[in-house]
Parts: sequence; structure tokens; C-alpha cells
Amino acid sequence: MSDFSGKTALVTGAGSGIGEAVALRLAKQGAAVVVSDINTEAAEKVVQAIKEAGGKAAAFTADTSDHEQVKAAVDFACSEFGALNLAFNNAGILGATVPTGELSIEDWHRVISINLNGVFYGLRYQIPAMLKAGGGAIVNTASILGLIGTENLAGYVAAKHAVSGLTKTAALEYSSKGVRINSVHPGYIDTPLLSSLDKETYDALKSLHPIGRLGRPEEVANVVTFLLSDEASFVSGSHYTVDGAYTAQ
Repeated sequence: MSDFSGKTALVTGAGSGIGEAVALRLAKQGAAVVVSDINTEAAEKVVQAIKEAGGKAAAFTADTSDHEQVKAAVDFACSEFGALNLAFNNAGILGATVPTGELSIEDWHRVISINLNGVFYGLRYQIPAMLKAGGGAIVNTASILGLIGTENLAGYVAAKHAVSGLTKTAALEYSSKGVRINSVHPGYIDTPLLSSLDKETYDALKSLHPIGRLGRPEEVANVVTFLLSDEASFVSGSHYTVDGAYTAQ
């Protein structure tokens, strides 16, 4: 396990699911973690768990669709722990599951504002902070649906494809300056995002993965923490699938 001692990490959407798993893992490996989430109570519970395990963390409430709140989260990380070295832009929503010709304009904008604009806002403020700190690493959450298409999720699919391209562009611009940027593309992961599904739909999603099950948040966290670590020092501008062979089909 990599040692993140002396480094500060900012994780968005860290109140549950993949974000929570990454926050816990980074703290376990020595990082001071800013646990950012739109749900204050959820963020504070994760911070409490980290502190009870002997780690360092602070909660910050932010809506990633608001660039001022994203900037405030970065400023908070720097003021609270002295610098920003690592970031995981993970906050996201699924949006309405309807055909493209029936998707409301409001839902389209809501999904794009969180899943795409929120990642851009993160990069916009995290990169300068990391350059000031002497370098760093960023991972953006995309999805297997950022590599392929699927029915009835136009906003989500469009945003996740864009996150992949945004990641590669930023990596080209800043890798030589000491900031590595990659994206992770999970398959369907057993998180609260899927908690509302009925058993038939849940089982159908499982069957799409040749490995025979949904992924676990901790399995994505393993890849994210690797990409944020010095062990991935020659990895930048890449996308990593964590999908039980879903996209190998």
C-alpha cells in the first residue's frame, strides 16, 4: 500500500459509495482527507469514521454544479491542511431514465451541470493549487458508459464521454508540469445509486457483467488510490475500466 503521509486529498461525492471508499482508503494510507459532499450529515459520518480509525479528515459541504462552492472546497483544503496534492472528482447523478426524445431540458442540464461541469470546475481550481504545491494527481470518475452507449440515459452517457475527453486534454496540458490526470470507468457498482432498483432490474444489471456480479466500491477505490499514488508515476491521460469485463464484450 502506498504511503500518502503528508499529502492532502479532496474527494467529492465522498459521503457514500465509491467516494466514501476512496476517502477511507486514502486516510488509512496516511492522507489528510477533505470529505466533500452535498449531504453534510453523510460527509460528517465519513469524517467521524476516519478519525475513529486514527486518520485525519474534515468535512466540507459543496454542490459541485456551483463553481464557487467547488473553489471554496479547494480553498478549504489548502487552509485546513496546508496544500492540495490529490483530488478525486467523483460526485455524480444518474438522471432520468427516458428516451432522448422525451428527456426534459431541465434534467439534461442538471446531469450535465453535476457530472461534467462539476468535474471541469474541480480541475479548474485543483490544478492551480497543485501547481503551487509542486505537483499532484487527479482522478475523475467517468463510467463504462463514457466508453459505450446505452439506451435511456442520454445526459449521463454524454457527460461521461465528455469527462473522458476532458481528462485527456488536461493531462496533455499539465503532465509535464507535475500534475497527472486520469479517469476511472466503473461498471455497475453496488452503491446507493442503485439502491432504488427492483430485484428484476438489479439482477439484469448483474447479468451484463461476465464476472457474474456487480462491483464493490472498494474495488474501484483500489484502482483510484493506485492512480493517485507515486506507483502510477508514468500514468497520465489514461482511462481505467473497473467493470468485470463488461466492455470486453
